[in-house]
Amino acid sequence: MHLKGKVLKTSTAGAIVDIGVEQPALLHVSQIVTPDNQPLKRVSDILKDGQEIDVYVRGVRNDQIEVTMKKPFDLEWRDIEKDQVVKGKVVEIEKFGVYVDIGAEKPGLVHISELTHGYVKSATDVVNVGDEVEVKILDFNRRKHQIKLSMRALEPEPESIEGVTITSARKPRKSKKSKAAGEKSEADAPAVAEPTAMEIALRAAMEKSEETPITQSGKAKKSKGISEEQESILKRTLKNR
Repeated sequence: MHLKGKVLKTSTAGAIVDIGVEQPALLHVSQIVTPDNQPLKRVSDILKDGQEIDVYVRGVRNDQIEVTMKKPFDLEWRDIEKDQVVKGKVVEIEKFGVYVDIGAEKPGLVHISELTHGYVKSATDVVNVGDEVEVKILDFNRRKHQIKLSMRALEPEPESIEGVTITSARKPRKSKKSKAAGEKSEADAPAVAEPTAMEIALRAAMEKSEETPITQSGKAKKSKGISEEQESILKRTLKNR
């Protein structure tokens, strides 16, 4: 609750403040706000008797009203819930994501993977400092003062965006070469010339001579017979041509 108060008395422990009720309120030294949040040296440096100040009711303890000069958070830890949707402002951008002030004690973090669907190279491709955004609370840890947020969770799934399915971009695969570099195909091979009649006859005579076994004693005789036979075949072949 926000109230206007008047300082009645100051001390090293804080100040007594008139808030318009029968019993004055207690402002503890730890609840005094200094300009630019500088460390407080003496209460009298900030507050003077009769000074009007803005205070907020913290609670009541032993019939004593306690107030503070610190503005309460719009979203207290006790009010934070998972899957809660809140509005905030981007206050800081890092490589890994952005911090969004949602009115809590600490800004929440929207990881770069939670900014939007698909690949995001840089957070500045999606948001800038000062942008007002709507986020969903994924998780929080009061002890560590951490709040995890998501903008992507509030966006429609890729399949439902105008009926277009979004797939992750992949680099095209390089086609495998069927042949090694410098290897010639069958069509590049030179044509083989057809053998002539003379070559065929000579080849047949040589194959026939190889099939006939040759003994050591008849080697010279057989060699002579082969030569005569080859010569006869060549003569007949030439005569036919």
